Amino acid sequence: MKKLEATITLEYDDENTAKAIADAVSPDNYRAPSGLSVKTVRKGNAVISEIKAETGLATFIATIDDLLSSASTAEKAVKVVRG
Repeated sequence: MKKLEATITLEYDDENTAKAIADAVSPDNYRAPSGLSVKTVRKGNAVISEIKAETGLATFIATIDDLLSSASTAEKAVKVVRG
């Protein structure tokens, strides 16, 4: 099976927001099933996620969707907390 890879970069207005988002989605760094890896780091105002899969296209796309959904939820929570 081919290895699928994607890098997703989300940029924010400040480092604190980027840190909050990275912290919210980084548990995926440790929970990935066999054949799938998700690594998220913060670099300045950016949150960078690298997804690698040997599990098939459907799982790869679902993982990206889950990651973006988690980031969106975290963004909404940050917005509510900051008022």
